[in-house]
Amino acid sequence: MIYQGIRLTPDQIVSAAVAEDVHLVGISILSGSHMELVPEVLDKMRAAGADDVPVIVGGIIPESDAARLKELGVAAVFTPKDFGLNDIMGRFVDVIRACRDLP
Repeated sequence: MIYQGIRLTPDQIVSAAVAEDVHLVGISILSGSHMELVPEVLDKMRAAGADDVPVIVGGIIPESDAARLKELGVAAVFTPKDFGLNDIMGRFVDVIRACRDLP
């Protein structure tokens, strides 16, 4: 796991993901700006040739926004109702396996 800190720009997130050759990008947004920032990250990931890296998002995200984010390409959305750490980590692994066609 590589933790880059808080308040990163979409450019910084994508740059770190590409430089570190990550298997998954996780974004936590509690500011309510998920519908502005996450699509920008997805676009920049595609432009950087990293569209095969799944992006997951966590935060206080309404169901309608979560559905839209998934339509845009987000692999999974986590909200306060998702609090079981083992379950969450298992879902991370499932997302990575699915994106890499692993059993």
